[in-house]
Amino acid sequence: MSLSSQDFIRRLPDSTQHFARGEGFWRKIHIDPLMLLFLLSVTAYGLIVLYSASGESEWMLKRQLVFFTLAYGAMFAVAQIELSLLRRWAPWFYAIGLVMLGLVYVVGVGAKGAQRWISLGFFRFQPSEILKIAVPMLVAAYLGTRMLPPSLKHTVVCLIIIAVPTVLILKQPDLGTSLLIAISGLIVLFLAGLRWRYIVGSVMAVLLSLWPMWTFVMKDYQKQRVLTLLDPEADKLGAGWNIIQSKTAIGSGGVNGKGWLTGTQSQLDFLPESHTDFIIAVLAEEFGLIGVLCLIGLYFLIISRGVYISWTAQTTFSRLLAGSITLTFFVYVFVNIGMVSGLLPVVGVPLPLVSLGGTSIVTLMTGFGIIMAVATEKKKVTLGGS
Repeated sequence: MSLSSQDFIRRLPDSTQHFARGEGFWRKIHIDPLMLLFLLSVTAYGLIVLYSASGESEWMLKRQLVFFTLAYGAMFAVAQIELSLLRRWAPWFYAIGLVMLGLVYVVGVGAKGAQRWISLGFFRFQPSEILKIAVPMLVAAYLGTRMLPPSLKHTVVCLIIIAVPTVLILKQPDLGTSLLIAISGLIVLFLAGLRWRYIVGSVMAVLLSLWPMWTFVMKDYQKQRVLTLLDPEADKLGAGWNIIQSKTAIGSGGVNGKGWLTGTQSQLDFLPESHTDFIIAVLAEEFGLIGVLCLIGLYFLIISRGVYISWTAQTTFSRLLAGSITLTFFVYVFVNIGMVSGLLPVVGVPLPLVSLGGTSIVTLMTGFGIIMAVATEKKKVTLGGS
């Protein structure tokens, strides 16, 4: 009996199939388990802090739970959508967002000197939230089918895509949201390998535009925020009140904090907007430095996981979009903590997943749904085998 070389080939068990079975459930529902765990941890932590920051308001807590339920539902729904469909739908999302921004000027609802909302009777929302997803999605879709790094022509097209909604939102006026939308689109350009000469040129253009912006664009209250940043003590009982009380709350918490529900600055209403923009000051007062570091650690885990998912994405579109959403989330965290601690002007950016929110929470979790879809796309390719 003759034997061939094939008779002596050692065959190992198909470990790929075994590994795929281990993650089969998560792949089937299109969810990244680690990212979900990190998000749920911040959500739970945020609800604990919000209950205290709101003066133990059960109504606010229930409202936040309702919006978190909607937000996680939106995340799960978006995670089921094929990324190729999102790429094709990107222009329509962008167009719908612009139309909604236009409607704000016609039928919008005003509050605190700004017209940013559209009311549906039982509910009102900010159309600008749509653009937080639509702008980076369209820029990523545009660059995803072109040679990278982008040429000057393609860079200009992307800048126009970014500039149109940014200017419209700036006129509402809403400086914070307009900056965040501009940053989300610019991050896509940066991740696409934008040439350094364009980056340096843009920085120089921004520096040269500071004086015209200050003189002709910025509103009086926006200028006051910058002046307050430089010298909050100049108007202790007026413009400087918020940041002074915020610093007092942060400093009084020390390392261990005063204890949950026992913060004096927040419970005695010295700290304004304690349940929204300045909620981390409540956290610092009641849970101390340790509590703040725990929250920052959770944020770091979310951002690290998002960066990993975007780094291992299978297409240029998914890599650029997931990277932009992740780094924009980092900007949200950085700007909020920076303004509450007096390092940045107050621009009305809530602390993600902690501050009281509505459409902003749903928009944020929709972005994480896209990241989940990117993670699932990666696993489909690597676990599917050959």
